[in-house]
Amino acid sequence: MIDRNRLTEIAREAGRIAHSRWPGAGHRVESWDKSPGNPVCEADLEVDAFLRRELGALLPAAGWLSEETADDPARLKNDLLWLVDPVDGTRDFVRGRPGWAVSIALISAGKPLIGLLSAPARGEEWCAVAGQGATLNDAPISASSRAQFPGARVPIDQLPKADSDLVAVEKPNSIALRIAMVADDRADLVATLRWGFEWDVAAATLIAREAGAEVSDAFGRPLAYNKRDPRDFGVLACSRKIHGEAVSRLAKRAESLSR
Repeated sequence: MIDRNRLTEIAREAGRIAHSRWPGAGHRVESWDKSPGNPVCEADLEVDAFLRRELGALLPAAGWLSEETADDPARLKNDLLWLVDPVDGTRDFVRGRPGWAVSIALISAGKPLIGLLSAPARGEEWCAVAGQGATLNDAPISASSRAQFPGARVPIDQLPKADSDLVAVEKPNSIALRIAMVADDRADLVATLRWGFEWDVAAATLIAREAGAEVSDAFGRPLAYNKRDPRDFGVLACSRKIHGEAVSRLAKRAESLSR
């Protein structure tokens, strides 16, 4: 159905384009706020245009939904959809930090079929195909299998008091990369308690799931993609053995914050 080698080339080239603008490599980039606290930069738009052209040519039958493109409701008629975040982690990108990635997912009938993350500032290329496992730099990966909730590693700047029994680890700005850390057993648990967009997590949640992690929204419900409103409340990716306890720990907070 799709030329996987060409898709990998496109993801890699998108990462190269972004990296050629990245201040951490000595380049200058213009950035501004789309809305308060919601930054965008030249690289976002350049990568978005590149991916829309190349992915559209690769699979013309697929619809399109991206953080940096106006949503066209015509996508809802498509069984196939390209779901893209040209630069996930723009805050880290414009500050010259490496915690950003290009995120590309192909959705089929509301579920991720292929997911890729290109994170050239970290030397990382992630890939997953539904039913075929996940890789980092072409090597198979296995997710965290932690069985005890206390002591679970969480990519976070500072743990809330209620979660002081957990362990904070490195936190890239990109939520996709934080989820990927669970896939590679560098973290045991990632959870957000806010409304988030499908393009932020589609590729990474497939990578985590194919590596053996459990993935859901903040309430423990399955995630779905290519919805009319392309949002879910929270994302939870963790070792399968602690998922139930994680949902229980977050339940009251999720209920309060989702109203």
